[in-house]
Order: sequence, then C-alpha cells, then structure tokens
Amino acid sequence: MPQVKRTQKWEETLKEDVRALGRGWSVQEFRGKMRLKWRYVKGRKDQTVMLNFLWESGARKAATTRIGNIFNLTLEGHDSSTAAKIAEGKAPKINYQWSKSLSRFKTWKTKHDTNISEATWDHDYRKVLSMAVDLLEGKDSPTNAADLIDLCVRKWEPGSATRKRRAGNLCQFLTYCVERENAPIAWQPPTNKKIHVGRKPADAKTQKKDPITDKEIIDLIEAISATPAGRRWADVLRFWAVYGLRPVEIKHLHIKTDNETGEPYLWCSYQKRSGGGVSPARRLMPLLLEGHNWNLLPRLQAGLIEFPSMTSKNGVAEVARKYLERRAAWNSLVEKVKARDEQLGTYSFRHSYSVRGHRLGIDSGSMAKAMGHSEEVHGREYPWATKESMISAFQRAEAFSLAKSP
Repeated sequence: MPQVKRTQKWEETLKEDVRALGRGWSVQEFRGKMRLKWRYVKGRKDQTVMLNFLWESGARKAATTRIGNIFNLTLEGHDSSTAAKIAEGKAPKINYQWSKSLSRFKTWKTKHDTNISEATWDHDYRKVLSMAVDLLEGKDSPTNAADLIDLCVRKWEPGSATRKRRAGNLCQFLTYCVERENAPIAWQPPTNKKIHVGRKPADAKTQKKDPITDKEIIDLIEAISATPAGRRWADVLRFWAVYGLRPVEIKHLHIKTDNETGEPYLWCSYQKRSGGGVSPARRLMPLLLEGHNWNLLPRLQAGLIEFPSMTSKNGVAEVARKYLERRAAWNSLVEKVKARDEQLGTYSFRHSYSVRGHRLGIDSGSMAKAMGHSEEVHGREYPWATKESMISAFQRAEAFSLAKSP
C-alpha cells in the first residue's frame, strides 16, 4: 500500500499566508526547496521563481517575509523574477543616466514648478541629490527607492526638520525621474515618508527658537546702542520685533501709499519659496512693544535709518548671529533664556511678534496673513503664548471665577 504524505501545520500556514497576498499567488515544494508561483493573467503562462529556502518549518517565517517583499515589488511593475532578485539584493544594476536627470530636475525646480531660488536649491536640494546620484552611479548601488532614501538621510538626526526636508526633496526628484524621465517604476518613492524620517528621541532638544518678552527686547536694544554699529543693528532688531519679520526680510522693505487713506505703509517684497509653494509679498502691520514707538516708518521714509552690511553667503540671520554673539548683553540673555529651558535666536523676535499679537486678541488668520504664511503653518510652527502669559491667563480666569462664586 503506497505511503500517504501528510501536510504539516507549518506548510498549511505558509500556503495560506501566500494565497492571502492576492489572487493567483501560491507556494509549493520542489526538490526540497520553495517554489513561488504567480498566475497573474488568465490564459498566459504562470510565472514561477525558485526561492533559496529549504522546505522546512524553520524557514517559514523568513520565507513569508521574503515573499511579501516580492509581492510588493510586483505591484510596482516588476515581474516576479526581477522582484525576487531585488528582494534578495541581487538585482542587476540599472543603466540609467541619473546625472542628466538631476540637471533637468534642477531646471524644472528653478524655472518651473515652485520656481525656487538658486540659494534654496543649494541649501535644501543640492547636497542630498548629489549624494543620491553618486550612490546610484557608483559601485554596489541601491536597487530601490526605499534603500536609497535611507542611505541619503541617515547622517541627519531621526525626526529632525533637516532629515524630513531632505527625504521630501529626494522623493520629489525620484518622482520626477519616474514621471518625466522614464526611470524604472522601482524608483517611485513610497507615499509614506515617515518610515525614513523617523522620530526624535524622547530626550532630544529642539532647535526651534522661543519668544522673549518685550522688556527683554527693549533692554537688549538699549544695551547694544552705544556704538554706531550697534545703533544700526538696533534698528534691525526693532524692525524684526515690531513687524514680525523673517531675518532676511529686512533687505526687502518698501514704502507704499494706501490708495484710500493716502497714508504710507511698509511693504515686504520677499517671497519665500519652498516645496509647499510660494509665500506672498505682503503689507506689514506694526505691533508696538509696551508703548515704545520708535517711529520706524517715518525715520525710514526720511532716510534717517542706515542698516549694517548684511552680505553673506549664509544669509542675514548668520551675519546678525555673529554680530550679536560678540555682545555681552546678547550672551547674558542667551543664558537667561536657557535657564527657563528655552532657546534664543534671531527668529525669537518674529516669535515674540506672534505672541504679542495673540495677547492683544488678534485672530490666528489675521496674524498668519500679517506674517506671510498660511494659517495651518501658523498654528503648527508659531507660538500663541509664553509659559508666563499662560500662567497669568489662568490666574486671571481663576480670580474671575472666584469673584463670581457665591
């Protein structure tokens, strides 16, 4: 009587997992190893691939993972044989001219699409994309988008803004190559970039700068105004604080006249370009600090304000930081802010403007428009209150409640 070969439990589990991937997928034993089969179109020959796994229970988990990866790669347009090679890390090197695509992508980003500036290209795109092309055209190059992204962003801290920006810009380039340059579909980047960006460690320190009080701004300005250079920089700080400017916007100020009232007002022509679009030029709205009216607009209109030289390849913020770091008053304020577990920087004046506006009851939409960004960005990136103002607000609320209680 012939011996009946019984299917073991692990075999049933493996076959069920493979069938669950999609219609037409199956796995079977062949000469002691695993053979993957894909019947993807009715009437056409099945695709079969031999896998380097023995047909035994100890290989089931690893084989299931490998087969899942192969299945995902077929969804990107690969046949099962190529997908198996990619999943095993043995895919042949694709002969594709990445350098030429990078040159055309730069033209597209700077002349079309979001029309970014050369400075933005150099700061946000060039380094990560040059690294990617070097890897793609070098020896032992990555064979898929996910591995390439990981290699190109791992030098930056997980969860950091820089890592997020670099991953996003690399994904833009890969999408462009697939959609405009006919690169293989395997280079279409994943829609979920979070797995590449990662998360910040629980104990990570943020690089975001914090607002400071009006008094701290006033005291700093008075302290650095003893010299001609200090007085020029003092006016820079006044404009940043009163109008909520980005540091670079001090170089893009213009005086215009209101058509209805005939009154002069300040206009900022700077337009910030990024992957999310272009922020608009805007009318600037002043918010005075504790009643200090420095008459900035009349003085500027009369030619009585002279700004310092702010030429630098690293931008206005870098020039200002280098000047301020040589001032005792600034370093003293840095330590004071650090003592309350916060950070001082050139953007602190802009953040202080945001807090001042909300403290005066200005709605978030109006504040966002005055500061030149969307309401969504304003809610996510800019402070509405300081710790001190929050505590004071709740103390006032508590006092009001107690006064009303019987």
